[in-house]
Amino acid sequence: MLKETTLRTATAILIGFVALTGTTASHGVPAQARCAKQSPAHAVALLELYTSEGCSSCPPADRWLSRIALDGPGPDRVVPLAFHVDYWDRLGWKDRFASPRFTERQYALAGQAGSRAVYTPGVFLNFAEFRGWASARFDEALRAVNGKPARADIRLELERPAPGQLAIKADFRLKSGARQSAQAFVALYEQRLSTDVKAGENRAVTLRHDYVVRKWIGPIALNGAAALRKTLALESDWKPGDLGVAAFVQDAAGREVMQATALPVCNQG
Repeated sequence: MLKETTLRTATAILIGFVALTGTTASHGVPAQARCAKQSPAHAVALLELYTSEGCSSCPPADRWLSRIALDGPGPDRVVPLAFHVDYWDRLGWKDRFASPRFTERQYALAGQAGSRAVYTPGVFLNFAEFRGWASARFDEALRAVNGKPARADIRLELERPAPGQLAIKADFRLKSGARQSAQAFVALYEQRLSTDVKAGENRAVTLRHDYVVRKWIGPIALNGAAALRKTLALESDWKPGDLGVAAFVQDAAGREVMQATALPVCNQG
């Protein structure tokens, strides 16, 4: 009787273990597919900070952007990105995150706003210059954007097919009634970055950054819909656990953000 009870108990434990591991496996197989994000029905704001490690007035804006990561409104309200420009590089300190493409983008946004000048820190919210970023006006502006329906759908899916690689799947679709000519962009960003600055205006200061754009993909033409399938080779100084991908859709003239979304790279073991 004791042996039979022991056998039944052992069998029950084994069945429970198999069920548990089976459940884990069934969820584990599509674990990579679970690293996915579908944009919400309402519009999400796109926040662009133009900054530089050579600029002494930029650290407060960098810290403000970092607080969005810690206790901010969340990715279903705003997608923040930090673009490091290169026009400060000749003034004493070369910013390792800077790119001429980001400088060009800032000039394009300034031009749309009717200005030929650019400066740092420069903040744009849905392509409009936004000087009140450190005030209560920011949350008011987000509520105004979020109160509108999205004019496009975005789905992101991330996968780590091999060490040192990141596969990005991005699907874009314009909603019914939206103008059927648009462009999409995808940005790989990195969090929790720091630099000990050795020269320039921020000499002897340790600067910390979040949402730093490391890879910029686009424009991707949309005629109603489009899909991106791209596997990136990760640079040796990128930290995979601190990476994320953002995507947005704009109208063809580059004057309106139709939708935005972002997804951190999931921990896939």
